[in-house]
Amino acid sequence: MNFLSGEYECKLDPKGRLVLPAKIKANLPEASGNQVVLTRGFEPCLVLYPKQEWKTIYDRVAALNEFNEEYRQFQRNFFRGNTEIELDNTGRFVLPKTMQRYADIEKEVIIVGLGNRVEIWNPEKYEEFLIKDQQQFSNLAQKFLGDQPAEQPII
Repeated sequence: MNFLSGEYECKLDPKGRLVLPAKIKANLPEASGNQVVLTRGFEPCLVLYPKQEWKTIYDRVAALNEFNEEYRQFQRNFFRGNTEIELDNTGRFVLPKTMQRYADIEKEVIIVGLGNRVEIWNPEKYEEFLIKDQQQFSNLAQKFLGDQPAEQPII
């Protein structure tokens, strides 16, 4: 599995194009090729998924019972505005205006690799959503990871 990681400061060009950092582009799964899907995040950011990762998520959401009102409402909002994108050879793509408005992105962006996906943020909004208190961060680490046994090395 390819692992998308790192935090990068980038800029949109005057035509609204964004270039993915080389390390992010190099770690996109080969099976996805240059195909990615851009969607709105739950926070005010954009999320970019390699095509094969998006397919897994898409299948889960699409499988929800369409006769359940809450499921339909979730599907409608989740799939709203998703855009399939083909990166050019340099990893560049146009960030649609509707997506720029949603994430309040003008020129400067922060790109953050989160394992199977990439978030694209307005730098000021990104700072607002980061944990400032290291003790709070430590407590979350304990809560989510502290009780899990360490993996045993394979001999």
